[in-house]
Amino acid sequence: MASANEGLSPFPVLILKTGRYALNHGGLGIIRSLGMLGAPVFSVIEDHLAPTAFSKYLTGTFVWETRDLPSPRLLEGLEKIGRQLKLPTVLIPTDDVGAILIAEEALTLQQWFLFPKLRSDIPRRLADKSQLHTMCKQLRVPCPQAISPGTISEVYEFIETAAFPVVVKPSKPWLNSTIKPSIVASPSALLDLYRRSEALVPSNLLIQEYIRDGEDWLFDGYCNADSKCLAAFTGRKLRSYPPRFGSATLSRSVTNPALLQQAEALLEAVSYAGIMDIDYRFDKRDGQYKLVDFNPRIGAQFRLFEDRERNDVARALYRDLTGQSVRRSPQIDGRVLVIEPYDCLTSLHDILRRGLLVRDWWRSFNGAREFAWFSRSDPFPFIGIWPRLAMVCVAKALRMLHFLFRKSEAAGNKLRRRPLG
Repeated sequence: MASANEGLSPFPVLILKTGRYALNHGGLGIIRSLGMLGAPVFSVIEDHLAPTAFSKYLTGTFVWETRDLPSPRLLEGLEKIGRQLKLPTVLIPTDDVGAILIAEEALTLQQWFLFPKLRSDIPRRLADKSQLHTMCKQLRVPCPQAISPGTISEVYEFIETAAFPVVVKPSKPWLNSTIKPSIVASPSALLDLYRRSEALVPSNLLIQEYIRDGEDWLFDGYCNADSKCLAAFTGRKLRSYPPRFGSATLSRSVTNPALLQQAEALLEAVSYAGIMDIDYRFDKRDGQYKLVDFNPRIGAQFRLFEDRERNDVARALYRDLTGQSVRRSPQIDGRVLVIEPYDCLTSLHDILRRGLLVRDWWRSFNGAREFAWFSRSDPFPFIGIWPRLAMVCVAKALRMLHFLFRKSEAAGNKLRRRPLG
């Protein structure tokens, strides 16, 4: 790990990543948001060429391959960083594994770091999609119908009454990164996906009802130690990648009082503290906002939201943990966040295949726009993403060629083994 700079002002920030995802823009949002306040911001990065490392608002980096490390190794590394930074450091995880680690190892980590204190089991229960579904049922929180099958017989039973397509996702994504959330169109495809998942991690699949005629909504907030929301925001996810299902590529901040009330009631019920990022889908059939995912940590699109005090969730957390007052204020509506590379792909898909008119596409950007990567005052991360994207594309192309070659080779071997006559 690289050594950190000396002579820091009080309360530095450390962005914790426990995986390898250099093109995630959430970390850059934290760097810019808190760096502009004058906070010394440090980040764990995969390598020296990670685009976020080029931000002028970043004070220092720790190059550390954290992917698949067990908790003792992660704790050991965080202890080394904490001792180098010397001062109490605000710790912000950008993934579920980091959030779970901080909650479950709070007694050890609080020697060097500042973070919200909550019951140690809460982040794991919320991040596990099967446990989340059970919790929603217990608390009578609207959510899509879902099952977590333990045997293939349960999948067959589900198929008998299911309406396809359905949504399928890993219950614990951190255990099974090769199975991605997807929309499955047929029983045969569902059975194939279940078998592949079971071969990797048993009993780690959630099969969820797909709400066809719905709207995607976002809730981001920050709760203090008393589960009181000091910042709460709602917005619409307008485009996503992959199209119609994936992560947001264009979103708009829209105050939704009903959703604010529903989400805050849930946070109080589970005694939540810290930043959260929750996905809802509005079901037009019954007029309910149904909870789809709960991320017990900062969301990558958090910079969509600011209130009239210029707080976002990262600033609310930083100010609260460092003893500054945080006054809740109404959110600014009409802000638009654009994830440039992926929104280009989704927009092109919608224009070519779904009949999106160019003028309607252009109007979707109306409002106070913020870009995930591009910034006139901090241009180098935007420049840095393009070589990285090219590397990703080349790697995917090589994997596809390898797959096609193996498939062709297998077909050839099968023909050679076929008896003559």
